[in-house]
Amino acid sequence: MLAVQNVTRVFSGRAAVDDISFSVDGPAFVGIIGRSGAGKSTFLRMMNRLTDASAGRICVDGRDILALRGRDRRAWQSQCAMIFQQFNLVPRMDVVSNVLHGLLNRRPVLATLFNLWPRADILRALEILDRLGIAEQAPKRAEALSGGQQQRVAIARALMQDPRIILADEPIASLDPMNAQIVMDTLKRINVEDGRMVIANLHTLDTARRYCDRVIGMRDGRIVFDGTPAQLSTGVARDIYGADHSFNEAATSTAIPADAAADAAYAARLMA
Repeated sequence: MLAVQNVTRVFSGRAAVDDISFSVDGPAFVGIIGRSGAGKSTFLRMMNRLTDASAGRICVDGRDILALRGRDRRAWQSQCAMIFQQFNLVPRMDVVSNVLHGLLNRRPVLATLFNLWPRADILRALEILDRLGIAEQAPKRAEALSGGQQQRVAIARALMQDPRIILADEPIASLDPMNAQIVMDTLKRINVEDGRMVIANLHTLDTARRYCDRVIGMRDGRIVFDGTPAQLSTGVARDIYGADHSFNEAATSTAIPADAAADAAYAARLMA
């Protein structure tokens, strides 16, 4: 169980996250939406302990992860994997080595510096890549892959950690609709098949409605909506984004056009 209790983060006198509280039971897929600067990324960084909180508690099964220090903090970061909008891969390194970097906190520093990995780790990395439909990309440099493929490599690196929770910070913001669908389908499969909690910052309402069990809306650092995808109406979205009646959610849609049926079928085969 995840319990976020009165969490605040202040930067230079301004609350980027302002006294937010919510709880999640079980391995749900939670989407957090809101305009830029709403506090979404800051919250995920506090969850992963990349940023300290100014106040509050984030408890996982009763343990306050904000109080962890040193080795315990690093152990938590292994259990709570982070996926970034810009992938954060090593461009000139091959794909399988990038995936193996998910184990950096668990392997000797000298061995990782020389890219020396146990055979069992390499085989597991290849199995994960195969599951995500990109095993054939394993020997290629990460920089040679498309954006969608690179994001799946980043997901594979996260899975290499065998985390309890996956945090995804705008995972499809820089992708075209076709690759966005593949990446979101991948995250949903991981959530359902593996029983892992996924918390994703999203920028499109149709994506939140399609993939999430629950949607949290943030505005100016505070939670202004917490409900089901069915409750996320256009009127609610206007309140979350502080928009007037000219707000058009279709302009932000990641839906695949009807004339792209062939591409959609290809994506389905990849994810089968």
